[in-house]
Amino acid sequence: MPVYSEKVMDHFMHPRNVGEIENPDGVGEVGNPVCGDMMSFYIKVRDNRLADVKFKTFGCGAAIAVSSIVSEMATGMTLDEAMKITPRLVADELGGLPKNKFHCSNLGHEALQKAIKDYRSKTKTKGGAK
Repeated sequence: MPVYSEKVMDHFMHPRNVGEIENPDGVGEVGNPVCGDMMSFYIKVRDNRLADVKFKTFGCGAAIAVSSIVSEMATGMTLDEAMKITPRLVADELGGLPKNKFHCSNLGHEALQKAIKDYRSKTKTKGGAK
């Protein structure tokens, strides 16, 4: 059984920012067919910053903890800053992840990036940012 840091356990037992955003500015969904984890990130953007980040995750404790910490890390960041959140930064912020759970940090990073790319593709077609 993997050994998790206190911070991983805290974010698993008390995840932050769970839920969906009504009329989100961007949505990013990823899944890992091998382990069955599914993550959806929803973002609201104001003045090129992530004003709100919420998620829905179906998966193991590490996947839920990753989603929670990524949502906390990204809220308030500019879009460019949030795009620089790496799987390693996520794992480090959680105090480390067991080797066999590191893929969860990849999923959190990918879901957030997809949501930002979704927002950017929508604003490009509308001809401007919100």
